[in-house]
Amino acid sequence: MEETKKMSPSLDSQSKKLEIFLCEIVVNEVNFVRKCIATDTSQYDLWGKLVCTNFKISFITDDPMPLQVGYCSHGCTVNVIMNDTKRKQKVLGPNQKLKFNPTELIIYCKDFRIVRFRFDEAGPESAKKVCLAIAHYSQPTDLQLLFAFEYVGEIYHNPAKKVNGIDPGGGGGGIGNASGQQTPLFETYSDWDREIKRTGASEWRVCSVNEGYMISTCLPEYFVVPSSLADQDLKLYSYSFIGRRMPLWSWNHPNGSALVRMANIKDVLQQRKIDQRICNAITRSHPLRSDVYKSDLDKCLPNIQEIQAAHIKLKQLCVNEPFDETEEKWLSSLENTRWLEYIRAFLKHSAELVYMMECKHVSVVLQEEEGRDLSCLAASLIQVMLDPYFRTIVGFQSLIQKEWVMAGYQFLDRCNHLKRSDKESPLFLMFLDCVWQLLEQYPAAFEFSEVYLTILYDSARISLFGTFLFNCPHQRVKESTEFAISKNIQLGDEKGLRFPCVWDWSLQFSSRDRLLFHNPLYIGKSAPSVHNGALWTFKRSKKNYSSTLRGVPPALKNGIIGEQEFLPRRNSLILKLKPDFFQPAEGQTHSMEQYFRDWFAKPVDLHGIILPHLSGTQIKLWKLCYFRWVPEAQINHGGSITAFHRVSLLADEVDMLNRSLRQYKSNSSLQGHCSELDQSRMYFRANGLNDTSGAPDFLSSSFPFSPVGNLCRRSILGTPLSKFLSGAKIWLSTETLANED
Repeated sequence: MEETKKMSPSLDSQSKKLEIFLCEIVVNEVNFVRKCIATDTSQYDLWGKLVCTNFKISFITDDPMPLQVGYCSHGCTVNVIMNDTKRKQKVLGPNQKLKFNPTELIIYCKDFRIVRFRFDEAGPESAKKVCLAIAHYSQPTDLQLLFAFEYVGEIYHNPAKKVNGIDPGGGGGGIGNASGQQTPLFETYSDWDREIKRTGASEWRVCSVNEGYMISTCLPEYFVVPSSLADQDLKLYSYSFIGRRMPLWSWNHPNGSALVRMANIKDVLQQRKIDQRICNAITRSHPLRSDVYKSDLDKCLPNIQEIQAAHIKLKQLCVNEPFDETEEKWLSSLENTRWLEYIRAFLKHSAELVYMMECKHVSVVLQEEEGRDLSCLAASLIQVMLDPYFRTIVGFQSLIQKEWVMAGYQFLDRCNHLKRSDKESPLFLMFLDCVWQLLEQYPAAFEFSEVYLTILYDSARISLFGTFLFNCPHQRVKESTEFAISKNIQLGDEKGLRFPCVWDWSLQFSSRDRLLFHNPLYIGKSAPSVHNGALWTFKRSKKNYSSTLRGVPPALKNGIIGEQEFLPRRNSLILKLKPDFFQPAEGQTHSMEQYFRDWFAKPVDLHGIILPHLSGTQIKLWKLCYFRWVPEAQINHGGSITAFHRVSLLADEVDMLNRSLRQYKSNSSLQGHCSELDQSRMYFRANGLNDTSGAPDFLSSSFPFSPVGNLCRRSILGTPLSKFLSGAKIWLSTETLANED
């Protein structure tokens, strides 16, 4: 990982070398550029060099302060706008001509950043060329023009040039659990078979009827179907489904209930017959032969156009609206975006389907027109609520592989990687937001932190990893095979080029930085303890859990929330909604209402089911994700990071005691003792037992994305997306910078 070094004032921008990636080339650059930091004054502006490569936009400052380089991937940009001396604006697209010399460049990013550069002292022709280059590479006209193809092509031609240990298509598991468990990609028969065995789905089988994508190009080659359905029947039925997307098994409950995804049947004449046969097969796969409950997601959830409209309004609110307005007006504007309303709708409906599987013991079929948008989100949320495995890092990554990547979620179109899709919709972001809501309510139930979720959202826009680059697995094979032929790359037995996998987080972050992905509040399935020199495993039961671990307000007594909790606290930035979670959905009986009341009245089992609180005080705005680049929204020495810091220190002290005790009981050598004591699973480490030191000065509510203090105003528009996009570590403090070589 390239380091940001503390530069002496005598160094100029020419002496600061830009770290470039394999196959990355500098297209254009311009000196004497001013990066605007504040909108109302220029006294904090930075002078430096603006560089455009075929992978990223970089700014290298002349400033003697340590933070020198800020990067932004071309995939993160939305619009490139230029102004001339008369303040005439032009939105520049690819292959367009620029008839005036730009004096200002404004880049709007998908992560809500706005980056502004001034060319008052720069050469006019150089400024024009770099602006045209940025516009060109920010809006590629073809999928194969993305940087990922150029990089992987170079790797295949010159394997010896492999950088940072990147193996094209390598399996991930970069931040697996302590045993080195890797993230299954569900590209093989064996991955699906292991998942069947893990969930105990004995009446289901792995089907290979789509091997070579012979049946459907938007389904994986291998998927799971009822054992009673023969391959010939599946081939016959496939013609009746939209996109030939046959029913897909997602997960099995221990009671035998299954979660299944299904596209609509387009053949009206055969609809009733085929639907009945599919449902009968699912029923026969249930040990109790229970009925099937079908949920039409198109009728009960917001569609992708409504979600996109809500996201645009949310972005406008977070980026454009001033923060000096009254809180009531801002909260009203937030409510009008409907973003939190849609978050609540997905959580509510998923919880109702959890009830059907858990209490009614019926299999649930998620039906959607194409079965590759809303069902991705709903199926994933249901599994996060029901299965604690998917609340671990490796489990969560396997869930995304299974329900999004391999199930054919259209990342290329929905993320608008080519900047020309009319099908853009932030469903994946909404899913991560829903998971964050659960993490916020049950912090001890998740192994990962909100930093991990935010970085995951950022990684979806990096045009290097193949994980979030395509609409389906078949598109990866087809496009990469065509590219390989055009570049004379010999694939051998491989099915297309193998791109780097985003789950190998070591490609982006150092081992120290990845510690921020781990939640210090997480309570694992078992905790180690030492007894008579031997390591024992202590398994917790429901009685061992305190209700305070739920992460709910103190006003929650036996599942009942006081009326005062319906009113938002000042600066809470939450949606004012009346709770209606306990109102039974249409067609449901009083038993659903009673089930939820009984569940909330009991202490939560963190390794069992978790259900969302949906009152106005519980559905919040994900401030770290949406406010991290807004200076006015930052709270110095405040925000959830302060609790994260303190809990990390306490957890580190406990770990130190456990390690010391184990070393003492096992009579290890002093050298081994010191070696183990140096190890820590916490990013923030205690200086010793009973550490009473306060929070570091660099902490703010935007940590780890923006340091505070004097450095804050100089770096507020920086980004730590990845080692390829950032010349700095994931966070920078004055202490760290002072110790840089």
